[in-house]
Amino acid sequence: MMRAITTFGGVGLLRPAPGTWGSLAGLIAAVLLHMIGGFWLLFVATFAVTALGWWAVQAEVGDNEDDPSEIVIDEVAGQWVALWPVSFGAAMMGADILALYPGLIAAFVVFRLFDIAKPGPVGWADRKHGAFGIMADDLIAGWLTAMVVMVLAVFAHLVLM
Repeated sequence: MMRAITTFGGVGLLRPAPGTWGSLAGLIAAVLLHMIGGFWLLFVATFAVTALGWWAVQAEVGDNEDDPSEIVIDEVAGQWVALWPVSFGAAMMGADILALYPGLIAAFVVFRLFDIAKPGPVGWADRKHGAFGIMADDLIAGWLTAMVVMVLAVFAHLVLM
């Protein structure tokens, strides 16, 4: 059961680049959650998957292990945070979330860049061990991505329109 959670149903076992596969699965799952219940379902589900992921990662790796590549529940949680502005915007405008595909793409690409490059606080969290380090770096990358996505949305709607 822990393995199914930490690998997000086995997605983390895909090669190459399991983190990218995990982020893509997270993107698809977030869109589906939004379609079912809007922003608020995605928002609540993010906290639920973060708590469940933290618990499962702690049970699977303990306190002293670095981030095994097959663990992607952290990418899912971080990707969901990164998608909050897109989901919220779609909900506020009454728009189909797929119509905001530039935001979906931006959230995916920027999140992967932050997750791979690990700038500033992302790198700090990544250097921690156990469940904290595994989960926190992606959650921080998700928050940073959400901020970038909001700036890009303002630019797209005010400058390009």
